[in-house]
Amino acid sequence: MEDGGRSSWKKDYHFEYTECDSSGSRWRVAIPNSAVDCSGLPDPVRGKECTFSCASGEYLEMKNQVCSKCGEGTYSLGSGIKFDEWDELPAGFSNIATFMDTVVGPSDSRPDGCNNSSWIPRGNYIESNRDDCTVSLIYAVHLKKSGYVFFEYQYVDNNIFFEFFIQNDQCQEMDTTADKWVKLTDNGEWGSHSVMLKSGTNILYWRTTGILMGSKAVKPVLVKNITIEGVAYTSECFPCKPGTFSDKPGSFVCQVCPRNTYSEKGAKECIKCDEDSQFSEEGSSECTERPPCTTKDYFQIHTPCDEEGKTQIMYKWIEPKICREDLTDAIRLPPSGEKKDCPPCNPGFYNNGSSSCHPCPPGTFSDGTKECRPCPAGTEPALGFEYKWWNVLPGNMKTSCFNVGNSKCDGMNGWEVAGDHIQSGAGGSDNDYLILNLHIPGFKPPTSVTGAMGTELGRITFVFETLCSADCVLYFMVDINRKSTNVVESWGGTKEKQAYTHIIFKNATFTFTWAFQRTNQGQDNRRFVNDLVKIYSVTATNAVDGVASSCRACALGSEQSGSSCVPCPPGHYIEKETNQCKECPPDTYLSIHQVYGKEACVPCGPGSRSTQDHSVCYSDCFFYHEKENQSLRYDFSTLSSVGSLMNGPSFTSKGTKYFHFFNISLCGHEGKKMALCTNNITDFTVKEMVAGSDDYTNLVGAFVCQSTIIPSESKGFRAALSSQSIILADTFLGVTVETTLQNINIKEDMFPVSPSQIPDVHFFYKSSTTTTSCVNGRSTAVKMRCNPTKPGAGVISVPSKCPAGTCDGCTFYFLWESAEACPLCTEHDFHEIEGACKRGFQETLYVWNEPKWCIKGISLPEKKLSTCETVDFWLKVGAGVGAFTAVLLVALTCYFWKKNQKLEYKYSKLVMTTNSKECELPAADSCAIMEGEDNEEEVVYSNKQSLLRKLKSLATKEKEDHFESVQLKSSRAPNI
Repeated sequence: MEDGGRSSWKKDYHFEYTECDSSGSRWRVAIPNSAVDCSGLPDPVRGKECTFSCASGEYLEMKNQVCSKCGEGTYSLGSGIKFDEWDELPAGFSNIATFMDTVVGPSDSRPDGCNNSSWIPRGNYIESNRDDCTVSLIYAVHLKKSGYVFFEYQYVDNNIFFEFFIQNDQCQEMDTTADKWVKLTDNGEWGSHSVMLKSGTNILYWRTTGILMGSKAVKPVLVKNITIEGVAYTSECFPCKPGTFSDKPGSFVCQVCPRNTYSEKGAKECIKCDEDSQFSEEGSSECTERPPCTTKDYFQIHTPCDEEGKTQIMYKWIEPKICREDLTDAIRLPPSGEKKDCPPCNPGFYNNGSSSCHPCPPGTFSDGTKECRPCPAGTEPALGFEYKWWNVLPGNMKTSCFNVGNSKCDGMNGWEVAGDHIQSGAGGSDNDYLILNLHIPGFKPPTSVTGAMGTELGRITFVFETLCSADCVLYFMVDINRKSTNVVESWGGTKEKQAYTHIIFKNATFTFTWAFQRTNQGQDNRRFVNDLVKIYSVTATNAVDGVASSCRACALGSEQSGSSCVPCPPGHYIEKETNQCKECPPDTYLSIHQVYGKEACVPCGPGSRSTQDHSVCYSDCFFYHEKENQSLRYDFSTLSSVGSLMNGPSFTSKGTKYFHFFNISLCGHEGKKMALCTNNITDFTVKEMVAGSDDYTNLVGAFVCQSTIIPSESKGFRAALSSQSIILADTFLGVTVETTLQNINIKEDMFPVSPSQIPDVHFFYKSSTTTTSCVNGRSTAVKMRCNPTKPGAGVISVPSKCPAGTCDGCTFYFLWESAEACPLCTEHDFHEIEGACKRGFQETLYVWNEPKWCIKGISLPEKKLSTCETVDFWLKVGAGVGAFTAVLLVALTCYFWKKNQKLEYKYSKLVMTTNSKECELPAADSCAIMEGEDNEEEVVYSNKQSLLRKLKSLATKEKEDHFESVQLKSSRAPNI
């Protein structure tokens, strides 16, 4: 072929074409074979045009430059090449193993490296690495014309990234591989991928990177049947690989040898094995000796019940039978036909005297042991499926077996009924997938309940246990509307008997699948055939076309005459007394499990309210709290848009760097879950994505969700890889200042203490989905803290002691600091400052208290201007009053001084007179009022005295009190 370019028709030399010139021409030349020294080579001749190619089943015979048909035992694609043998790495392929990040984790966290990591040939396919190294499978091809590359693959584990891209000879990525991420496939299904190739050199890359962030190993990517079309010519035919043959000339494909035959490489026909002592599977390259039969080579089944209510235990060889009974130590098949009592019918079914169970007619119910009876008036059948007896496989279930590398178990039953349980079968080999499917056409709530969008419509619950000695795994998968099957949960190793519940939120066609694999290693034998899984019961509620094991109360029409049920409007429960629909009280939501009685309306949590249809509770972003006789009101509506946190980096055991990316939808939006996380995309910001779009089937919507982000090797976050998206919270519980709600407790040392006296507000959420590690589901607490230094969206952080946001993997904690988390401002948050009085006016200003611990709310009042009396006026008033008081005091002082002088004068005159005229009686006028003197002894009778007269009378009294009694001596005294 051209990329090898050799067709040896002589021992000494062979022919090749030269490179095409600018005119599209080339020459055929003879080239001596290696280690041969010869002369007399044929002269060069003009070759076929560069775009020439042969048809399928033909090759170009270089000597004559003509197309010839391939012989028997060979095939050709004409202008293409195909790689379908993977016993070893074909010529031209290479492996390169590296770390995904150019900068890896600390050196002490790195093991020996990725030297031993590679793609591994497995016969019919090639298998990728299982570790967290980045391994590339590379093949280079030179095309003379445009073509394509096609391959089949299995890619079932999103813990490993799988990309296919093409580079040119300059190591530049080609435009044809813009969408290089390969889509996931269903378990056991082979997908196909094709990409156009340009003429020239094309370097093909199949690259995988495992992400090991837990103890669970990743499932590798499988690739087979790589076909490259566009090679200008094929200079030789390919021999059929072992296990295939070609019996006609001009074949473009080889046929597979049937079972119990084999073929070698380049076979024209298949050879039969000795049927007595040998066997072979389909597509075998050799026959195998039949081993002696053991207990691992047969199984037992239960026959359908007969008219006597008996079932027979039958033993059968596992087909195809590969063991021999005539060898030493071989066992024989146990005798069949032992009769046992049949188990009762499953609930909702009845036995009408026949050998099988039949579903109850519509409007009737049965527990499986009694005949079907109509539901009483005012009730309706509780439709669903409850399988707990396994005498025969139910009609809406089927079982199968599948192996990715061979067809040994095709047509086998993967599971077997066993009375009180159903268990995994033997299969063809240990690495088979044993499949059990349950098909349900849809889910709907009871007649009396109108389900709101996004509310629970039903649930499926199953009880199981696994008994394993190897690395067995049980997968539970869900397919919606036959689009794609996704793994919901898986369990590895031995697990005790337990129950698992999956909740349904969408009315669609569902297929539930249980897939059991004993080991994922390449085992073609039955060493672990005794490893099995048992499922004891499967229950699906509110299933369309279901049967009823009981009846439940329903709402009756107000004017109905019969007992037919009517649907209640959304958010209405059935009143017990009247069986009428009645709306739930405000701020309650209607339970999907109980719609009878007022207790069906469940109160919303603190600080939350219900939607108009009472389907869910949510926060409207407003919160009220009383603190020390002060009302605190919060408005988180500015933070209602999704908040994001990129936390990390962290490192895997081999140093691969990754981040945890969280999206939080805090409140508002009428309870809609606005936080979106994605899988397997190159841009994790999801700004351009639309929730619910069919183009983004890997989106998950929640109140809180998490993705694992792997940074790109050479680009920024815009080219990051996103995987392992999980829902952390899909149900709102409440908002409160308390640190505990419904068993969710925020410990005091979880976050630093707030510097303010403003209480933190806590939003609580939970997830309705349980996991093996979180039996009660996951829960989330978001602490909202007032921080005026962080405006706008603020900053989200996780506890320092739990860098992944969780310490146990089940409860997640976040601290959201923002100025928008402060309470609304009130009149208690500012004070007034009075200015000086100027020109009869005074200003009053209002300023915020410092530090300011509030936002929005009321605004500061405008400055106030008021009239006032200036200081000059009061000085004048004070001066006038002071002057008047001073004058009054001076007048009083003068008055009393003058009065005192007069008294002293009279007294001195009296003394002088007495001394000068001793023994004489005084003159008659000695005590008279002299001319010019006032009569101060005048008595005035008045009912009201003036101020001066009061002072005068007071002075007179004082005079009388203070005069001394003087003994006057007179010569006339005796006479007197």
